[in-house]
Amino acid sequence: MAIKDFRRYALARFCATIAWQMLGVAVGWQVYAITGDPLDLGLIGLAQFLPFLVLVMPGGHVADRADRRLVMVGAYLVEACCVFVLLAFTLSGGRDIWPVFVAMALFGAGRAFWMPCGQAMTVNLVPPEVFGSAVALNSTLFQSAAIAGPAVGGVLYAFGETVIGHSGALLVYAVALALLAIVTLLIWSIRPVRAKGRSEATLTEFFEGLRFVLRRKPVLGAISLDLFAVLFGGATALLPVFAADILHVGPVGLGVLRSAPGVGAALVAVWLAYRPITRHAGTWMFGGVAVFGAATVVFGQSTSFWLSALALFAIGTGDMVSVFVRHLLVQLETPDAIRGRVSAVSSMFIGTSNELGEFESGVTARWWGPVAAVTVGGVACLLVVATYLRVFPELRRLDRFPDPAKSD
Repeated sequence: MAIKDFRRYALARFCATIAWQMLGVAVGWQVYAITGDPLDLGLIGLAQFLPFLVLVMPGGHVADRADRRLVMVGAYLVEACCVFVLLAFTLSGGRDIWPVFVAMALFGAGRAFWMPCGQAMTVNLVPPEVFGSAVALNSTLFQSAAIAGPAVGGVLYAFGETVIGHSGALLVYAVALALLAIVTLLIWSIRPVRAKGRSEATLTEFFEGLRFVLRRKPVLGAISLDLFAVLFGGATALLPVFAADILHVGPVGLGVLRSAPGVGAALVAVWLAYRPITRHAGTWMFGGVAVFGAATVVFGQSTSFWLSALALFAIGTGDMVSVFVRHLLVQLETPDAIRGRVSAVSSMFIGTSNELGEFESGVTARWWGPVAAVTVGGVACLLVVATYLRVFPELRRLDRFPDPAKSD
């Protein structure tokens, strides 16, 4: 944290993550309170996924040609517009939730630019020899925000409903907007960051990131493993249903449940900051995803609030291990000149797993009920791990990460 620009970037990411997590609690609870339909929770994910899928590859290309700092500023301004739409919807008192989907589409569009750009920019802000520790420290701050954000969002929502006599969502959205303003100012204050050896604006260069990933089997395996595991094993979208109808814990309990994975991930991130993984990287990654799937099955079957929270804690620990391995592998394997485009491909896979996974959860919950949807998803995640152990032996045998100095 002694590096000024990295310190500002990490603080901005911390504040932004708190804002996103607060929005996740407020939007989910507000929509489910209005419609009572789990499919609508899935449609929130789909609304984010569609613009993200269309724009993330152009976003990565822009990250390799423009000042990455300015790209992120523009993306955060788009997300501020998302919050304005949510504020207007809440103030109108409407019961037709299509404006929420419009807001989430704006969120997905902004994310398509800041996600690949942010992943590519971290390595530009620190010396190569401390990149692993910087990733772990960044992850620690991210997971700390993932803990605090949902809890703060749940408390603010309940406070707004019961104490000040206004919509809890309105209070959450106002605080989130203030945080995004701080984020934008922090990113703006960072020195300009451009890729080394910028690419030409040709169709061939546009798809270079995708070709690079397809040629590197360990990278392809790591990215796609994350996609399928979270696509089938993600239970986050259905947390409002579990909090309201199964565990009966209200918006504050929902905030605790959304924070639980962050607690597990943060503890692992702190451990990795001091003792980063340096050997048997592939084994660690497969183990992390297996823990993620098994804990998802436990969560789906639980009717106890504390057992559910513990299962979500375990989900966070497993996810953090796999994320750490994947992020280091992708960033250290990739030359800086195409790092934005490769990060865009990685972001596309991750965005597909998260947002499309939320849609899948909403659809299966409508078909089978939330308990069966989450349980079957956890089992499917474990089957993905078993399949990838055979299909990607290069990833299974991966021992050490590439030398950071060789990636540039």
